[in-house]
Amino acid sequence: MRRLIARYAGWLHLRWPAGTVEPLPEIREDGRTSVPGVYVSGDLTGIPLLKFALDSGARVAGAIAADLRRSPQDDATLDLLIVGAGVSGLAAAVEARRLGLSFEVVEATGPFSTLVNFPRAKPIYTYPRAMTPAGALQVSADVKEALLEELGSQVDREGIRPRPGRAERIERDGAGLRVVLEDGGAIRARRVLVAIGRSGSFRRLRVPGEGGPQVFNRLHDPRDFSGRRVLVVGGGDAALETAIALTGAGAFVTLVHRGPDFARAKPENAGKIERLRRDPRARVGVPHPSSERVTTATGRFMDPPAASGHLTLRLSTRVETVREREVVLAGPDGRPETVPNEVVFTMIGREAPLDFFRRSGIAIAGAMTARRRLGMALVLLACVWLYDWKSGGAMAALWQRRHWFPANLPALLAAAGGTIAEAARDPRTLIGTLAISGSSPSFWYTIAYSTVIVVFGWRRIRRRRTPYVTAQTVTVTAIQVLPLFLIPEIVLPLLHHNGLLPAGLADALFPVAGYGHGREFWRAYGLILAFPLNVYNLFTGEPLGWWIAISVVQTCVLIPLGIYLYGKGVYCGWICSCGALAETLGDTHRHKMPHGPGWNRLNLAGQGILAIAVLLLLVRIAGWVLPAGNWVDVHFDMALKERYKWTIDVFLAGVLGYGLYFWYSGRVWCRFFCPLAALMHVYARFSRFAIVADKKKCISCNLCTSVCHQGIDVMNFANKGLPMRDPQCVRCSACVQSCPTGVLQFGQVRRDGGLITVDRLMASPVLMREAEV
Repeated sequence: MRRLIARYAGWLHLRWPAGTVEPLPEIREDGRTSVPGVYVSGDLTGIPLLKFALDSGARVAGAIAADLRRSPQDDATLDLLIVGAGVSGLAAAVEARRLGLSFEVVEATGPFSTLVNFPRAKPIYTYPRAMTPAGALQVSADVKEALLEELGSQVDREGIRPRPGRAERIERDGAGLRVVLEDGGAIRARRVLVAIGRSGSFRRLRVPGEGGPQVFNRLHDPRDFSGRRVLVVGGGDAALETAIALTGAGAFVTLVHRGPDFARAKPENAGKIERLRRDPRARVGVPHPSSERVTTATGRFMDPPAASGHLTLRLSTRVETVREREVVLAGPDGRPETVPNEVVFTMIGREAPLDFFRRSGIAIAGAMTARRRLGMALVLLACVWLYDWKSGGAMAALWQRRHWFPANLPALLAAAGGTIAEAARDPRTLIGTLAISGSSPSFWYTIAYSTVIVVFGWRRIRRRRTPYVTAQTVTVTAIQVLPLFLIPEIVLPLLHHNGLLPAGLADALFPVAGYGHGREFWRAYGLILAFPLNVYNLFTGEPLGWWIAISVVQTCVLIPLGIYLYGKGVYCGWICSCGALAETLGDTHRHKMPHGPGWNRLNLAGQGILAIAVLLLLVRIAGWVLPAGNWVDVHFDMALKERYKWTIDVFLAGVLGYGLYFWYSGRVWCRFFCPLAALMHVYARFSRFAIVADKKKCISCNLCTSVCHQGIDVMNFANKGLPMRDPQCVRCSACVQSCPTGVLQFGQVRRDGGLITVDRLMASPVLMREAEV
């Protein structure tokens, strides 16, 4: 049984990778952080692209200038202090000079230090090609040395000279800020821009011998290692480019990566590695150990022949030990192997300087502080109270006994006197209908729920200006307001009390009840909320034939057909009320969803809840078949249905689903526990829907993965150019919209991955701009 479950889990979901997201400071779109007056630009915004670093620095400087115009002037304080003299920081400085701000730049090492430390003659990818960054600082060169000369000359013309110094922290200083330096000095400024990039500590392998003198984490000149045995560790662009350069310089290189493929490297680099692996003398554009790139008469670069180096590729392999003249590697089978080696390059990146941000009180995305834990606990307690009250628990009973609002709404309307009191006593009027419906806590809960969706839906449309987001938000909002609020709570009762609802239809769908409007109009929610998301139209003492038919058509015909064509998101993203709140109120919190293998396995919890719902339905059907008065008829409601309601609907869907919104995104219930989503995962395995990718554009920035509030490793698919078919996808379009280079589109593919079509409804701002051109 365990093996069968494991095979099912792998087939359904676990066969796909579980991506991770690097923690970064919380940054708004204009660069603001959680500390007023402190901004961030450059790589720390999540896009490791030269042009985007230039663009973000200039734009933040412009936003700061506009902000300062609304603030009191202090002549004794700098307008702006820029921490970091990299590409983004100096782009901000050039823009600040143009805008007339008083500013200073503090730099711990030297201007453009990241570029300076690149290997000799390293190619520079200035993606997107057609993009022109904001501000005056621009780039056109595509090789390290030419790029540094180009940038340096522009900065020199502006007379900008960074001040040496390492910032330790940022402190509040009255109405302004103070940056404390490592040497004990401090600089006061009205605003501070942090543009230090990924300047934290180099990541470590955490193996014996890693601190030896033969271990490096940056390559300056590959010619220094010609003829030597070199181990390069890593699977990103830095590692691949280092291995390519060393091989071209005549080194005997072993490239080790713990993964089975280069999921995060540019396709060009992965292709060069493969060509070098097959033929060490392949022409891949690497510098020769004894010559430079030369320029032809046409002005184009020509690469000299590669040297006689050699590249060995070791995937799914880890470094166990580093010694002076050898290394110990562990391959896919885990067996240790000793390999002769002289030099090691650990090109596995740097940590973001999180300690600096923590010392400065700047919030880190996803980090749980004591204050956040307290806030989350208080919200969860508030949700316990709210959903107990809304669901008719102890709080609702207390409200009723105390005659607190809204239980006393009919009395309040009667006390108003005159025509209002008369209308309130007549259920055929709108006020009479509201008097009856409004005495129920769930009525006011639904009003609040719908209002939140309308307000935050409008804000989402204004924030994400794409045709897809507009159409999706308008649709899901209209469904929430009409069939999930106005029709069951107001329209149907009014029609019924005025004799406009056919008796046969009312008897078939809305049985007589001894409360409220005299009929169970709440069952109309089942027209949208299908089984097993809504189980109560089937968990009845007597079978309701029409609801059985409706549920069968919904769950077994319409939803599978929609999923086949458009994926699970056709319901989760465009129809469902849970999804409506997640896509509106939860829109700015989607990046808080945790990622990783453990969370990926928790996705399967919904399969267990689906099994419980189906089992309870089978028990309920058995009760219909057995003679009247059987055990199921007598005990089903209290022993099974009520427990299901309070455990699944109230606690998991309500308390946890909404109580964790602002800490773990708005899709906690949808991703982990929803039984209908679990069923739709099965349907989605047969769907034609996919997110298709143009891998040539992918820069492995991981933004698409970081904004996925279903925890999908979208980048792993995009980087390889594979269609993303993980059944967790809800078509929210966040990954498509956030991609800075327009890699992703919604589409349909064949079983073999061949493209059928792409959606005409545009969801990518980059592709929208390209279409306009």
